[in-house]
Amino acid sequence: MPLRDFAIVDSTLREGEQFARAHFTTAQKRELALALDGFGVEYVEMTNPAASPASFEDARMVAGLGLRAQVLVHCRCNLADAERAVATGAQGVNVLFGTSRQLRQHSHGRSIEQIVEAARQVIGYLQSQGVETRFSCEDAFRTPLDTLLEVYGAVDALGVDRVGIADTVGVADPQGVREVVGAVRATVRSGIEFHGHNDSGCAIANAYAALQAGATHIDTTILGIGERNGITPLGGLIARLYATDRELVRRYDLPRLQHLDRRVSEMTGVPIPFNNYVTGETAFSHKAGLHTKAVLSDPSSYEALDPADFGLERRLDLGHRLTGWNAVAHRAASLGLTLDECQARAATTEIKRLADHGPLSPERVDEVLLSWTNVAHQGGRTWAL
Repeated sequence: MPLRDFAIVDSTLREGEQFARAHFTTAQKRELALALDGFGVEYVEMTNPAASPASFEDARMVAGLGLRAQVLVHCRCNLADAERAVATGAQGVNVLFGTSRQLRQHSHGRSIEQIVEAARQVIGYLQSQGVETRFSCEDAFRTPLDTLLEVYGAVDALGVDRVGIADTVGVADPQGVREVVGAVRATVRSGIEFHGHNDSGCAIANAYAALQAGATHIDTTILGIGERNGITPLGGLIARLYATDRELVRRYDLPRLQHLDRRVSEMTGVPIPFNNYVTGETAFSHKAGLHTKAVLSDPSSYEALDPADFGLERRLDLGHRLTGWNAVAHRAASLGLTLDECQARAATTEIKRLADHGPLSPERVDEVLLSWTNVAHQGGRTWAL
């Protein structure tokens, strides 16, 4: 299956609500749903409407916004939850059942046969209501593969729209994901949705591996928020796909990503990490002289992503002991100053000397350059700084 045949199921308003510091108000949910729709995700997933009265009303509110994205609600695989989900007016319902030994023993106590029978009843009801239906095996990567294929084969035979493969506790690695998703792809005709937690740091790599192996839908959240360490971050998935082929993400309004990350950061009180994908403070910063020289000649020398495509700008850091004369000369030119190579090298030497005592602010670097220009124009006298 071509890599470009995929859809993003953003779960910020479902999985993201399970993040320890998240408590989205109704107004915030509306804002995020509209912002995600503006970005271009294909699906917006909402919390189980049976969780609380507000959860039901919020799901119904988002379902009534007239989004281009399809609105999904997430619930347990039982008729009471399914009926509540349909009552919200959402276009799709995502149901789940834990299939690992751990969850069957300690969560719900059902056998595989009982799980399949419950799925048959709920899927039949949802199909009768005309909503898109996904059945997911929770904790799929601690479930024996033959058991997974038995369950997926049974629900696929019922005509479910998608099966979900959930790495619920974040134990999978990319090779394991390829093997499991590939085996499921060979078993079912339906779509395949991958949901990957980040407990062991593989969420983005696992999501990408799932797509390579035939998954059709990937679950994300803004900033990757979710239960424990969260799931595949929207920005991280976009960055990975962009680095493969930017045409894969042309359909999305990439400059909106910074707004999404910033708003969830503000709503949860969690700063955007300095090394966050695309929107981190240093994502497009270049410091070492070797790097800045090459970037000035051709940004792709040290950038896999073009910041302009995301509505951002690169930054060349100059006020430090690693700075290079090419970057210093470039900065001088941007200030309308003319320095030949010898002068630029001398100015760089002075910046390095000063920076040995601590980093210089951009304003201080400019002061040095202006002072050096004045000195140079006055016959090359010594520095008076």
